[in-house]
Amino acid sequence: MSVPEPSATPTRPTNAMIISIGHMESDEQIAATYDVMRQLRPDLAHDTYVPAIRALMASEGLRLLALLDTGTVRAVAAYRIMNMLYCGSLLYVDDLVCDERVRSRGYGAQLIARLKSEGRALGCSEIQLISRVTREQAHRFYFREGFGIECFHFRAKLA
Repeated sequence: MSVPEPSATPTRPTNAMIISIGHMESDEQIAATYDVMRQLRPDLAHDTYVPAIRALMASEGLRLLALLDTGTVRAVAAYRIMNMLYCGSLLYVDDLVCDERVRSRGYGAQLIARLKSEGRALGCSEIQLISRVTREQAHRFYFREGFGIECFHFRAKLA
């Protein structure tokens, strides 16, 4: 599916293709990220995806960043800026996924680089994300991209 170019999109040729990375802001752009995001979040329903993203944008300041290759969404990151007592402002990645059909082509690394750049531009001291312990391939990728494991993430279900 070809998508309208995201806002503030830098482009550069890579292997005769045009790579663009930008924020997905229109309903059409947000909807175009669904198929890739669903690979990470299979319980997402198509008909509620755009309203759910819009609600998180309005209430939590969520931002949706996507990498497009020749107009096709290949990787998506949902992130927000948070403030914490121990480190000040940080960029927190809620979701990061590269289309499983085109992994190992550098799309994830390009998206991480852009997220780091966004964080620096916004005055963040660090970038954080949580990854399930079973996602070993993702962990190797994060280590290659300069992430480290610094803590345990504990949770208890309330319902």
